[in-house]
Amino acid sequence: MASHAKVAQKFARQLFAMSVVDGTVSADRVAGVLEYVEKHNVPNPVMVLKAYERLVSIELAKGVAVVEHAGEISAATLAAIESAMSKKYGRAVKARAESNPALLAGMRVHVGDDTYESSVAGQLAALGASV
Repeated sequence: MASHAKVAQKFARQLFAMSVVDGTVSADRVAGVLEYVEKHNVPNPVMVLKAYERLVSIELAKGVAVVEHAGEISAATLAAIESAMSKKYGRAVKARAESNPALLAGMRVHVGDDTYESSVAGQLAALGASV
């Protein structure tokens, strides 16, 4: 017999599939899923909702490029990163800037689980690892 966690995961994946419209998470559909879970007697609702929240968070992270930078970054640079990442991933990607003085110079871009590095700190770390 399947464990409670596996059943909750499976149900959460089904709910998540119903929340995606044209490749993006729909706020209306998410609200509908939450309303359904609240009104119906769903087994292990906390497990289901935690798994569902994780799936939604992962999907939403794919639409955000977190740009870590050492110094100032212009709006034009952020727009260029948005354009390049949107083209690469085939979906709209919004860039969000975050200052990171540990980078020394350059930038690091995170989109979902992918990381693109063009910083002095990253180059020094790669150099140190190769020596």
